[in-house]
Amino acid sequence: MSAPWWAWLALTVAIAAMLAVDLFLHRDNHVIGFREAAIWSTIWIAAGLAFGVLLWLWQGGDVAGTYFAGYLIEKALSIDNVFVFALVFTYFAVPASVQHKVLFWGVIGALLFRLVFIFLGAELLETFFWTAYVFGAFLVYTGWKMAFKHDAEVHPDRNVIVRLVRRFIPTDARYHGHRFFTRVDGSRVATLLFVVLIAVEATDLIFAIDSVAAILAITTSTFVVWTANAFAVLGLRSLYFCLAGLLRRFVHLHYGLAFLLAFAGVKLILSETPVGKLPIPLTLGVIVATLAISIGWSLAATRSQPTATAEPHTPARP
Repeated sequence: MSAPWWAWLALTVAIAAMLAVDLFLHRDNHVIGFREAAIWSTIWIAAGLAFGVLLWLWQGGDVAGTYFAGYLIEKALSIDNVFVFALVFTYFAVPASVQHKVLFWGVIGALLFRLVFIFLGAELLETFFWTAYVFGAFLVYTGWKMAFKHDAEVHPDRNVIVRLVRRFIPTDARYHGHRFFTRVDGSRVATLLFVVLIAVEATDLIFAIDSVAAILAITTSTFVVWTANAFAVLGLRSLYFCLAGLLRRFVHLHYGLAFLLAFAGVKLILSETPVGKLPIPLTLGVIVATLAISIGWSLAATRSQPTATAEPHTPARP
């Protein structure tokens, strides 16, 4: 599918308007409760599904099917983002009242990262057929790592980008309300909240590579890939506040996500063989079945466990 310029413009305006409304309603930096998060999650999911229906009416079932497959896999992979966000917020002991602000600007960065990767990845796949083998192998390897090395300890403050920020930007080791920058002794410095934002952006950069490669295995239409990514990422903030208390119960979900990444990799490799692209109904069925099994397995295995997240500990200060 090749979308006309007005479709890109309309989509951009719609996304900007939704983000503006979200920012306006949370301008007071209040703590996001489950009820509010659930309402916003419903709104974002409804918007994503409605866009799929619009695509169905405009471009037909095949295009809509690829969109829904991409949207589902991006939404599923975004749950792993939630795990990392919870880890970062716990590690840096981020106050609940400013977590939404970090996630809001984190989502802006995530959208920009994905837009760049989408156009680069699609262009590479269209120009060099062997890129499909490279991307496919990368996804299979990423799936293997997620399945068998998911419990590896992560230290957000050791991230290369975070360390560079601390080295080259004067940073105060405290929070100053909702501000990313402040003045200390007459000098302008970054606050610890800015370091948290960089940690969130840096970790999401890695997720963006995985997720874009996974959806490019389904379609190389930049418009479909971008819209599926955008609508999945837009609901990431609300999803975090909805699932924060349930994270401990998703103990086997990473196996499902790992399988989906590996499946996307194999699908991408097969697209450049005589087998060709796998049917979209088959792809949708595999995605839905995998998510249902891994989530059901997780909930059944942890039905007697509490749902509260771990208490934050005091992080190492810069």
